[in-house]
Amino acid sequence: MTNAKDFLHKPVSVTVDRPMGSRHPTHGFFYPVNYGYVKDTIMPDGEELDVYVLGIFAPCDKFDGVCIAYIQRLDEMDDKLIVVPKGVTYNDMQIRALTEFQEQFFRSRIIRL
Repeated sequence: MTNAKDFLHKPVSVTVDRPMGSRHPTHGFFYPVNYGYVKDTIMPDGEELDVYVLGIFAPCDKFDGVCIAYIQRLDEMDDKLIVVPKGVTYNDMQIRALTEFQEQFFRSRIIRL
């Protein structure tokens, strides 16, 4: 089982399956940021570890960056990494604003350690 905490402050390779500008296949909402997963990981929900890619302003299909934080959803076992280009940072308020399009539907907290 994968633990999001293990990725904090480390390099992460992201496979982007929902690039910036795309729509969710079931719920139809718009992705204003690149969103993907870390290959070969399994979370308690049975899915791969999800990732918000921030600090990249064009759609991409892969991204290598650094995990600066993760969003821990309090009502379900589905953490989300926050991965950015090396040297880029966002505060909690900025992370909330950039991920609100999806996270507004969940109770969560941002973990940085």
